[in-house]
Amino acid sequence: MSAHIIDGKAIAAHLREEIKAQVTNLGKPVGLAVILVGDDPASHVYVGNKIKACAHVGIQSFEHKMSDEATEEEIRHVIKNLNENPDIHGILLQLPLPQHLSAVQESLVQSIAPAKDVDGLTMTNAGKLFLGMNDGLIPCTPQGSLRLIKSAEENLSGKHAVVIGRSNLFGKPMAQLLLQENCTVTIAHSRTKDLASVCKTADILVAAVGRPKMVQADWVKDGAIVIDVGINRLDTGKLCGDVDFDAVKDIASAITPVPGGVGPMTIACLLANTVKAATF
Repeated sequence: MSAHIIDGKAIAAHLREEIKAQVTNLGKPVGLAVILVGDDPASHVYVGNKIKACAHVGIQSFEHKMSDEATEEEIRHVIKNLNENPDIHGILLQLPLPQHLSAVQESLVQSIAPAKDVDGLTMTNAGKLFLGMNDGLIPCTPQGSLRLIKSAEENLSGKHAVVIGRSNLFGKPMAQLLLQENCTVTIAHSRTKDLASVCKTADILVAAVGRPKMVQADWVKDGAIVIDVGINRLDTGKLCGDVDFDAVKDIASAITPVPGGVGPMTIACLLANTVKAATF
């Protein structure tokens, strides 16, 4: 029996309509500023999609394009001005930054005012998530992934969740969100011994490693919910996730496709964070 395919596009569309109503009910303009440094094609596509999504829900977007040679000081100056601008409620620094800024990337992210940190990456927001406080801004992809999991099963209490990946951007906040749902959580990574066997114990399996089709059918427990966060481009040009979708869909009870699963939810949750920031 094939798994239920979790339709991230449809769930994201429903969330955007909710956000659109929230923006209208706020009765004031909501502003999101995006800082784009350099000419990375993928980053330009992502930013373009975010700006289109903002327009759909009535959020004003302000794009700050900076050259590939932009200095740390120039970026800090832009962030400082946006921090102080009352018309801007959310600030997004599109990552990754050009190579010459890699050493200061984390410092630049931390210079964003926590109340405007719609990516949820500042120490203040990470700390609030760790402490279980609900007044912080939660990273968009973990937040969206949890919504997808709960679309398949609302009550997650007592479930064993395995998150493959321990990044600050996804793995760690995903684990914290699942803990708040009363799951027992295992964070697996490149040093985990017998990774396949660990994954096989999961009622909820979340893969975020950036390796195409790494998770095979014999890694997955019968009836598991599988969330595929990876997005990889094969030599053929086709996109695929970290999970071998065709093999796993006959074992899992629910699974996200790539594309059309987690990706649309990430942008929808960015909009949700921006509206939440406008209420602070």
